[in-house]
Amino acid sequence: MTKSVSNHPGFFVVFEGGDGAGKSTQVKQLTEKLTKLNETVVKTCEPGGTELGKKIREILLDQNEFEVSPRMEALLFAADRSINMSQIIKPALEKGNVVIADRHIDSSIAYQGVGRGLGAQTIEEISRWAVQGIVPDLTVLLDVDANTGQSRLQTKDRLDRESNDFHTKVNQAFRDLAKANPDRYIVIDAAKPVEEISDLVFNAYKAKRK
Repeated sequence: MTKSVSNHPGFFVVFEGGDGAGKSTQVKQLTEKLTKLNETVVKTCEPGGTELGKKIREILLDQNEFEVSPRMEALLFAADRSINMSQIIKPALEKGNVVIADRHIDSSIAYQGVGRGLGAQTIEEISRWAVQGIVPDLTVLLDVDANTGQSRLQTKDRLDRESNDFHTKVNQAFRDLAKANPDRYIVIDAAKPVEEISDLVFNAYKAKRK
């Protein structure tokens, strides 16, 4: 098996996509498949993958208690990712484990860089610094249109409640990131059946780990 592009013995998988794309479901599916292969899998999410991260998540996503400006939002996400990288992701990768994350820095580029209009390059630079330059080995984009994604959500947080135009821009930003990074991205139509998506993800994982 090849080592990660970030020179650690583990393997880092990230699921990206708009709200309602089915990321949590596919994180679970891949975890189950890899566990059956006796891989040690560490699951995490952003924001909220650590105890401190959970408090940051509350500030970021509570739509009533806090007023969060776009710049504050971007920096809080970066802080959450920095903590998650230091406490969860990097130690697991250094042990040779598989880390599966529900969102990572490409979400910040899409939501804050493009959706909020703060600038994709600016947010990428902040985010890469926050995560010590570690890059996912495989990024799975579950591509969903804004209307479909929003219709799947049972509850909505502050970001979920943004306009359809906002979510459309975010989804296009993810597609643009995938085109710019073909070596680590696989794009899957999130409208496909869950098991079909799961098989496509697993096959992509196996191909990357040869």
